[in-house]
Amino acid sequence: MTMTDGLFIDGKRPGSSESREIRSPFSGDVVAVCPQATAAQLEAALAAAHAAANPFRRLSRYTRSRLLALMAAGLSERRAELADVIVAEAGKPWTLSDAEVGRAISTFTIASEEAKRLGGEVVPVDVEAAGRAYGPAVSHWTPRGPVLAIAPFNFPLNLVAHKVAPALAVGAPVLLKPPPQAPGAAQILSEIFQKAAAEASDASEKVPLAALQIVNASNDVIGAAVTDPRVAILSFTGSDKVGWLLQGKAVRKKVILELGGNAAVIVAKDADLARAAARCAFGGFAYAGQICISVQRVLVHKSVAARFTELFIEETKKLGVGDPASKTTVVGPMIDSAQADRILNWIDEAKKDGAKVILGGVRSGPAIEPTILANVRPTAKLSCEEAFGPVVVIEEFDAFDDAIASVNRSRFGLQAGLFTDSEACVRAATNELEVGGLIVNEVPTYRADNMPYGGVKDSGLGREGVRYTMEEFCERRTVVHWRG
Repeated sequence: MTMTDGLFIDGKRPGSSESREIRSPFSGDVVAVCPQATAAQLEAALAAAHAAANPFRRLSRYTRSRLLALMAAGLSERRAELADVIVAEAGKPWTLSDAEVGRAISTFTIASEEAKRLGGEVVPVDVEAAGRAYGPAVSHWTPRGPVLAIAPFNFPLNLVAHKVAPALAVGAPVLLKPPPQAPGAAQILSEIFQKAAAEASDASEKVPLAALQIVNASNDVIGAAVTDPRVAILSFTGSDKVGWLLQGKAVRKKVILELGGNAAVIVAKDADLARAAARCAFGGFAYAGQICISVQRVLVHKSVAARFTELFIEETKKLGVGDPASKTTVVGPMIDSAQADRILNWIDEAKKDGAKVILGGVRSGPAIEPTILANVRPTAKLSCEEAFGPVVVIEEFDAFDDAIASVNRSRFGLQAGLFTDSEACVRAATNELEVGGLIVNEVPTYRADNMPYGGVKDSGLGREGVRYTMEEFCERRTVVHWRG
């Protein structure tokens, strides 16, 4: 597989003097060669986005909605091709890659529907004497301007969709920097957009091709866009260190950050242990744990800890490990050898500090066997940092309040899971857990594409989820009429 036109700038696909090899995380083979934008090409993209901002925001909701519906249809037509590209470049198991494409289709479909609904509200101002001479205030949403979207490798299509689709829905041009490890899905998306834009345009309205641009670029080159005043919004998904660094540079911009987590699951003494064990095994080890809401810590009531651990080991052993192209694989390779080495080093550090490896802890080619540990100190990296690998730590607790305190000691706060039938436990967790989302009787790895999604503390700023991202990409404009 060779990619020769990985840039899409103002409707054109220029070549470049610079390129990057894309290697399969599983085989190590070169699967694509992706051109990298030069500083001059980035400038051309910024200028095109700036020029397209007003024409695009003036486009009717009908045309924007139609554009998005056509893109959803285009994704559906190329579903198998997209899944294959994600497998090859990101090493994501085929079933999970196919599911990701399905979610992206849903994300664009939801955006098509929401493009028609995002309006505003009428606010009466005659609620006080001074307001009697004025008509009602009309507050409506208007796009802030061009979006710089930076996406990660682990969802190279659907996390792209969660930035691109809301931007197109509100009429904000978007410059997309795809993940350098897996840019192929974004390239296909640009082809789908180009075709959809032509079909959605007519004699009355024309979709500007600069509404979506693909700029594969080095961090040095893309840094100019972060600080450029023509960019109104920065939407970044990735590591917390990089995210907060970019926020500091994105002066006077709206910034949305999704920066990962340290996802915990609480298993109460009344939990359905069989279901909890099965879901924690999948939630912890699917795609080698390379999901920001993968299960990393399981806090189990001491009265059921032994039985849960037995069931958890049994369920984990059922997971297929190996070639991501196989439809029986759940745990594929790490994205690269450096990340695999990091996980093994963290396991060794925990072991030297008294941790016990219950299962796994070894490398199997480019993959790491699903690993379960106990007796891990709270200060160990596997406990307090984001592992982003196939490792789950089991902790025991006595009182439910202790479990909540353990979850909250993390500097992250994205999502947490809770297995219980106790309304009191659910109420306590809802009120006390410092997270952006609580998933009851399910693992924190669950996410619906239309729900508000995001974290607190070091897990980020703002919320994704189509409608909520649309609002993040807009600002309110209020109009009041004097009636005389």
